[in-house]
Amino acid sequence: MSIGATWAGTHHFRASDLVEATSIEQVQELLADTDGPVRALGTRHSFNDLADTAGTLVTVTDIPADPVLDEEARTVTVGAGVRYGVLAAWLHERGWALHNMGSLPHISVGGAVATGTHGSGLTNGCLADAVAGLQFVGAQGVLRTVARGQDGFEGLVIGLGAYGVVVRLTLDIQPSYVVRQDVYRGLPWSALLDDLPGVMGAGYSVSAFTTWDEETVQQVWRKTRLGVSDEPGPTWLGSRLETPDESGLVDADPAALTVRGGVEGPWLERLPHFRLDHTPSNGDEIQTEYFVALEDGADALVAVRALAADIAPHLLVTELRTLAADGLWLSGAYRRDTLAIHFTWRNRPAEVAALTPRIEEALAPFGARPHWGKVHTMTADAVAAVHPQLAQARLLFEALDPTGRFANAHLRRLGIRA
Repeated sequence: MSIGATWAGTHHFRASDLVEATSIEQVQELLADTDGPVRALGTRHSFNDLADTAGTLVTVTDIPADPVLDEEARTVTVGAGVRYGVLAAWLHERGWALHNMGSLPHISVGGAVATGTHGSGLTNGCLADAVAGLQFVGAQGVLRTVARGQDGFEGLVIGLGAYGVVVRLTLDIQPSYVVRQDVYRGLPWSALLDDLPGVMGAGYSVSAFTTWDEETVQQVWRKTRLGVSDEPGPTWLGSRLETPDESGLVDADPAALTVRGGVEGPWLERLPHFRLDHTPSNGDEIQTEYFVALEDGADALVAVRALAADIAPHLLVTELRTLAADGLWLSGAYRRDTLAIHFTWRNRPAEVAALTPRIEEALAPFGARPHWGKVHTMTADAVAAVHPQLAQARLLFEALDPTGRFANAHLRRLGIRA
């Protein structure tokens, strides 16, 4: 059977079978009654072979979300296959919110958590940082529950599908809030490099966009949480608010973008860059991303800018975001406030394959960590050098899955599974 490809077509799955589970019990039966490799598949928004297997793929996106709200604990428990935008709407209707969202509300909660996907904000952890508990089906089909505070929990949250199939998650929530989104153009590079934390901390969530070879930073999106941050003015650090006829982002359809121009709106309609009811992002693209300590961020940007003439012809855009430090073992922001340097490339595999090692070499002095779901060329030794808890995570995964049912070529290549 043809299982298809990842969202942007950057990897075609080689699995022999795909099970579209409609219940947790079906996932349990699959693992209890069969042998051989199994991997969980989410909404396919990855760019490498992380989710693939020589055996069976199982997706939980058709299992009912069945959200359960606990207002006293300030948590929601929900099926792992639900899309963030759908969960956000359900929460908002009841007066609750998530701490942050990624740029795409179309991605599944389970997949985003498992790969360390993130939004932005100096005080906002990655999406997985909100996980208070999870349920997963292990190698023998047994349903297990783990919660914050239990041994190994920090290693299981961003688990890369390496130990089981996560079927439900419990997330921290907070009262709903209002956000406005203002886009500034023409920020001098000197303003960004001289005070990177100041620029990236100028709102609840801030993203900067560049193609590296411009005289000024192309755009800065400031998402201001009303009542928390100062409201933006018409000019800022030498930049200006965009005009209505400038609204847009590279090749993206402007109608697919969330509302800008300082219009106040609910958090779920401002924190993502793209609207749930439109086709997300560009699609025909390749993505790479690296995480460096925020304190090294300005120097890391200078190092990458030295390659600007070679990068720009093959790039759609780079987005810069920030993450607060967390304690999740395989997080890009493990124990350090972080600058995320994201590249959305034109669909030119050969050119990207030639550029990524050069970018990684430029970022190596800063201990850059790769995004697990995106294209990179770092070796197992290089990944182990920047992830101090990787060996501990591998021991945990091996203990939970000693026969290697959830291992695959990607995890072995990076030393995440033996």
